Amino acid sequence: MRMVFECVECGSHYLPPEELSYPDGPASPVWCTHCQTAKRAAGVREDPLLARLALAAARAALARRAAEDAAPARSDIRPSRPPRSHRARSGPGGVRSRLG
Repeated sequence: MRMVFECVECGSHYLPPEELSYPDGPASPVWCTHCQTAKRAAGVREDPLLARLALAAARAALARRAAEDAAPARSDIRPSRPPRSHRARSGPGGVRSRLG
């Protein structure tokens, strides 16, 4: 499973390469490709604290998804309704015969 990041600038979700590097440089855990290109052109550097926080959040989400996938299925599946009582099994004919 791969880590999914959310761009701080535009809010889109993106999947960087697993090794977090593109052919033209490192991938950002803070910005998507489009915002990273724009920020690099503007000379803005990403905050290292924000990058560590984004990596930690992505790793936690990845671990949570892996744990949910590995969770065993419940073997004790109970019926959605209680069993029918003796009165319900007797049907309408049984009640008429006792009244008459």
